[in-house]
Amino acid sequence: MTSVNLLEIAQKHLSEAQEAGNGRHSETVYGGREHDLRQTLICITEGHGLNEHASPGEATVQVLVGAIEITAGEDVVRLAPGDYYIIPRLRHSVHAPTDAAFLLTVATRAQ
Repeated sequence: MTSVNLLEIAQKHLSEAQEAGNGRHSETVYGGREHDLRQTLICITEGHGLNEHASPGEATVQVLVGAIEITAGEDVVRLAPGDYYIIPRLRHSVHAPTDAAFLLTVATRAQ
């Protein structure tokens, strides 16, 4: 089994996100399109985010650094380090009121 330190990876990608024009950077830490499970570390700088989109399957986020806000339908949820959230099966968006890093886990197998 391979062990990784997500906080170390987050610091690296936050630096890269700060240099990116879109204010974000990510790395798939497990899985990929050929797997049913995909885990991606996403780093977003303050004021940036992910536009509204649909999830390809069941999904959760775990915030590692900073804060994010997820808007799904009429609901807005603010998450801080240590928070774990099951993303509803609705179109949703993500906004970072601070520099943030979170682990997105998606199960893509057909339900």
